[in-house]
Amino acid sequence: MFYREAGQFKTNYKADSAIFPIFQDRMGLTLIVAVAFIIPLFGSDFLINSFMIPFLIFSLAAIGLNILTGYCGQLSLGTGAFMGVGAYSCYKLATIFPDVNILIHILLSGFFAAGVGCVFGLPSLRIKGLYLAITTLAAQFFLEWAFIRIPWLYNYNDSGAIEVPQRTLFSVPITGASATPMARYYVILALVIGLTWIASNIIRGRIGRSWMMIRDMDIAAELMGIKPLNAKLSAFAMSSYFCGVAGALMVFMWLGAAEVESFDINQSFDILFMVIIGGMGSLIGCFLGAAFIFGLPIFVRAMPDMMGFAMNSATADHVSRMVIGGLIIFFLIVEPHGFARLWQITKEKLRTWPFPYA
Repeated sequence: MFYREAGQFKTNYKADSAIFPIFQDRMGLTLIVAVAFIIPLFGSDFLINSFMIPFLIFSLAAIGLNILTGYCGQLSLGTGAFMGVGAYSCYKLATIFPDVNILIHILLSGFFAAGVGCVFGLPSLRIKGLYLAITTLAAQFFLEWAFIRIPWLYNYNDSGAIEVPQRTLFSVPITGASATPMARYYVILALVIGLTWIASNIIRGRIGRSWMMIRDMDIAAELMGIKPLNAKLSAFAMSSYFCGVAGALMVFMWLGAAEVESFDINQSFDILFMVIIGGMGSLIGCFLGAAFIFGLPIFVRAMPDMMGFAMNSATADHVSRMVIGGLIIFFLIVEPHGFARLWQITKEKLRTWPFPYA
């Protein structure tokens, strides 16, 4: 009774083609954004550092992978490496141009990742499926090697790690040891909201439609005038840009320092799991998948204490991995579109409740 499209009239094409045509959807989105801004005022530093900040960063990385895999149909296993390109690029930019605002460096670092993504995306013009996945896996291993073997990337640091310098925004530290979790959270939240809005508009536009045509049937798309070269490389570039920005945010706004292990193959698989569980071809699925991947370990560790028995952190981590693996198998078999499809079905039920169609 509270979720109805009936009575909400549209008088122009713009209103009819809106992302959220139903008033309740717009109100729900406004409420979610408002809660996201209010959380730091009442939440602890542990909640912000351990859940909210990584949740936002990896949601952005999942959006990048979803653009390539979910919307364009090009499987990639090199997401972690592309995040590393963004992190190392941001580190070099901050070193070479120390007087430029760090947010500009973070946004520019994505273009370096986009360029690398285009280079490794060239094989997609001739191969697809498992063979393309192996190619991106080769990119993962090659870039990991480059992060270790090229000392210039980490300024010849003896530890081989990149260390984040302190930078401010409006005289408030947002990177470095003196930056508060609240300040870092608000900067990340603003960037994620802005980039998600950009991604949603691109996906609904001409470029996004060309990606989905390539995904559904590339030969038919080419016959209809879509150029596979432009569509696939633009998907690789856009995907790598989002992953690069996410990598820069992860190091500069969350970890504070990072080594090459922060961008290994396990990182790529974790982001792929977020996309599979959340739902391929869905932006909201990226957020749902990231929330589940980062919320489940916290819940598993807290549940034994609530029930009155002890569980060490290693066991909790193994249990989390088992649950995630089981859910991946479940969603691939039962509901390939993940949590996003379940949410869509729920909304469809609400729109006809309490008088569903026969």
